[in-house]
Amino acid sequence: MEKSKEIFGNIISSKDYNKACRTQAKFIKKFGDDREKVYPLKLVDNEVLTPGMKVKQLVMCEPGEKYSKLVLPKNAVIIGNIRMGFGHYRISMAMASTASSMGFTPVWMDLNSFPQTTTTKIIASQNDLYSLGSRLSQKFKLFNKLVWEPMNYEGFKKLSYNAGDQKTSELMTALFHDIPKETPFIATHVWPAQAAIHAGMKHVVNAIPDNWPMGLHLSEGALHTVQTQKTYWGYRYLTGFDGKKILNPMKASDILYTGHYIDDELVQNITNDCKKRIARAKKGEPVRFLLTVGGAGAQGEFFASIIRTLLPYVMENKACLYINCGDYMNVWEQIQKKVPELSYGTHKSITTTHFNDWQEAKKFADNAIASKNNAGNGIHIFCNKDIFAAVYITNLLMRACDILVTKPSELAFYPVPKLFIRRIGGHEKWGAIHSNEIGDGTPECSTPQEASNLVKALLTDSSLIENLCSCIQKEFEDDTYNGAYKVVTAATGKKPAVKKAKK
Repeated sequence: MEKSKEIFGNIISSKDYNKACRTQAKFIKKFGDDREKVYPLKLVDNEVLTPGMKVKQLVMCEPGEKYSKLVLPKNAVIIGNIRMGFGHYRISMAMASTASSMGFTPVWMDLNSFPQTTTTKIIASQNDLYSLGSRLSQKFKLFNKLVWEPMNYEGFKKLSYNAGDQKTSELMTALFHDIPKETPFIATHVWPAQAAIHAGMKHVVNAIPDNWPMGLHLSEGALHTVQTQKTYWGYRYLTGFDGKKILNPMKASDILYTGHYIDDELVQNITNDCKKRIARAKKGEPVRFLLTVGGAGAQGEFFASIIRTLLPYVMENKACLYINCGDYMNVWEQIQKKVPELSYGTHKSITTTHFNDWQEAKKFADNAIASKNNAGNGIHIFCNKDIFAAVYITNLLMRACDILVTKPSELAFYPVPKLFIRRIGGHEKWGAIHSNEIGDGTPECSTPQEASNLVKALLTDSSLIENLCSCIQKEFEDDTYNGAYKVVTAATGKKPAVKKAKK
């Protein structure tokens, strides 16, 4: 049965199926149909990911370059992803790190990185629309209330939405022609999972990122993995995917609860990093705040308010501030406009920039983890035009920080104390709810003032950080953060599925 006509035994209406076909036809007219074309691909090293994770990156051969059929390492695990914000890249890095620690060679396959192909053209156009919606939702409350939140919360939940995506992802198979079909394939976005299934890949794991079940994330034929028990029940029985209608459920073999998708190096150091945070809190050392602004620069007022709140404490050496602006320099420029104190006088003298030099930024993060060379003092701004460096510096600084300030997206699942600012999209709120319930994060702050009040509380009451760290340690002992090992095990069949942190 065609995957846009029937999903887990549930028949899609003719109206919705015809709509899906029209959408596919629209994309073909606009971007072409290259499903029969064979693109010459090769493996290259990646400056950020290869040294630590042995990652090989899949790229297109240059025009005129001598080409021989692609040969993957015999122990390869493909990490299929797309760049859409930072979240799916970060989850992919967790899978790559874990696969490498288990003896595999991770192969990075970003379907949004081949501009010659119909695949990338479609994904890029959809990503642009999503980014625009995200920005508008932060600027216009009415748009957010009437359009953006309902679409992210209920629109993406519908089973009919998946039917449309399945039809579109049929156009994304060209890049798979030279890839051996038995190669384990872990997808951190549903489109690579769907494309891999359409292309005939045999061992596909669809690593679902959120804590709100949505039809958007379904890829029938793949094993679906989820990070929470809440999402397991929601996906297993497709609850609410067609209003109040009772749907045919997934089979038990279609879905697996794993726990959180976390990088090997973060899991291995949970205990030590939490001990360091507690020790700093008890000694009254500067509280280290990590702000992840991201490429879109959304929630600017939240970040500006938090920075202004922290500046006096930084001057008194009671706080330290790390700000990752992603891969967009204009984000740093926007922050400077909102908080001009960062650019002049005494505040400027304690502000250090770490721009477009991965080795320097990595060395700083290593020093911060080890509390060397005053890396736990002052204000530090990070920005790198390389997307891998822009994403991964947050992972390194997570180990060094005491509080991560973030929206409740993929970072909601990471084993670091978190202060949540307002979400972008209704589905994200459940990430904050889950984190707050297990105790490793605060409630979601709905206003900048509420976030700033929590910042002050964390600065003046060391027991709050100690409690967050204790909850992280408890969840670690319960294997909550071992999800990536279980995903790799499910894709490859290799054990052990769980690793324990260094003592």
